[in-house]
Amino acid sequence: MARIINSTLVHLIKDGKYLMLHRTKKEGDYNKDKWIGVGGKLEPQESPEECAKRETLEETGLTMNSMDYRGIVTFVYEDITEYMHLFTSEDFSGEMKTCDEGDLEWVEISKVCDLPIWEGDKIFFKLMEDKEKNPFFSVKLVYNDEGELISHEENIYN
Repeated sequence: MARIINSTLVHLIKDGKYLMLHRTKKEGDYNKDKWIGVGGKLEPQESPEECAKRETLEETGLTMNSMDYRGIVTFVYEDITEYMHLFTSEDFSGEMKTCDEGDLEWVEISKVCDLPIWEGDKIFFKLMEDKEKNPFFSVKLVYNDEGELISHEENIYN
């Protein structure tokens, strides 16, 4: 049976770096050994913004004081369609803690695409580079059962 998932992905930005999570600790993790931002699935009655704040706090110990809603990424894989709400924030506070899903690390923005990330992530990282040109976007990424990107579409909204 086909499933629909709503999730969030947050990229905190500091000193020209993204806070990235190297997913190494969670059993049965679809993102095992990949580098991703922080985030997770929306809970019942939760907005994307509430989820982004909650997941960021749970995974990093940091509180987002403000954030930018940058886009929606539609992932299609196996029998799942996932709508991932993408946020960035340069305005956060608190002390970073250890994450139980992997290792948190600040990575130079220019080097993120050199890490083991999903092929489709490179598409939305490129769109995030220029906030003036791409203030809000939608990307559809279709993966086959082996996790290979087989097609994508991009739309920019001003």
